[in-house]
Amino acid sequence: MELDLKLVSKEINEMLWRDHKTLCTAESCTAGRIASVITAVPGSSNYFKGGLICYADEVKEEILKVDPVVIEENTAVCEEVVRQMVVGANNLFHTDYAVAISGFAGPGGPDGGKSGVIVGTIWIAVGNSDRIVTRMIEEDNGRDKNLASATKLAMHMLRDYLKECVQEEGTEQS
Repeated sequence: MELDLKLVSKEINEMLWRDHKTLCTAESCTAGRIASVITAVPGSSNYFKGGLICYADEVKEEILKVDPVVIEENTAVCEEVVRQMVVGANNLFHTDYAVAISGFAGPGGPDGGKSGVIVGTIWIAVGNSDRIVTRMIEEDNGRDKNLASATKLAMHMLRDYLKECVQEEGTEQS
């Protein structure tokens, strides 16, 4: 694992451990890479409850309760799906926060490009039912690089999200 990801994961570890908060993941295209980075840091068992690899749409629908109509109308690679994945994962694992990701990493999409979603499109969401932040990546640098950059962005998003939560809690207590 590259140094940047180790440092970000360590920061996440410290914030969650200190604040007694819990985390889970719901990963489609990254297939557990984000969970792997999170759990590479000693002490992650104090806050990381688990992750779900939800490659198939049926898993997103049946286990995470993603609305099948949203998937049918927009594909599983859209902002609304990852938002629903965050809420569903937090409910499933009984956690404070979740990271969710869904995308077409390459080399081809499941429908041969008919949906209009291009290879390299990846949606990431971080949060809970109160507040979710999302980002989209839309660049195709090959499957391995697409997944590596999505994992890195997801970890940075989580760290930044948690920093904002800590600041907000500090402001409320003042």
